[in-house]
Amino acid sequence: MSKKTIISLALLVLSPLIIYFLWPSDENRIKKLFSKGAHAIEQEKTEDLMSRVSFNYTDEHGLTYLFLKKGMENVFQQMDGIKIEYEIKNITVKDATATAELDIRVIVSQGQDTGYAVGDAAKPAHMKFFIVKERTKWLVTKTEGLPFGF
Repeated sequence: MSKKTIISLALLVLSPLIIYFLWPSDENRIKKLFSKGAHAIEQEKTEDLMSRVSFNYTDEHGLTYLFLKKGMENVFQQMDGIKIEYEIKNITVKDATATAELDIRVIVSQGQDTGYAVGDAAKPAHMKFFIVKERTKWLVTKTEGLPFGF
């Protein structure tokens, strides 16, 4: 066998292993979902934020995708300097669904006033997110614990 054949065979055998170890896990993709979502809120980018939410979104307050989008647009018009602090407490992945529990604090400015919109310094708000894998992308389908009115 030539060197070229041996190298080709080695690459063929090793490629699945390389892909397996370099391909991000579902848990890492979900962590990235929250990271990018928080960044979109801080940058007040509604479309970027909503690209992480399923069209089938519903929550305990009766909000749907369109109501959530309109609500976030209103928040972005009224508030400035949004800062999100979160800690992922738990992520559970089962097939094409997942749940994630987070402790969240949201600090906002409105005019000269700055304060907590969600959670506070002593105790963050505890939220649970229900996530589904649609095609190759993880999207939020439901939340629990979102303070009504945010």
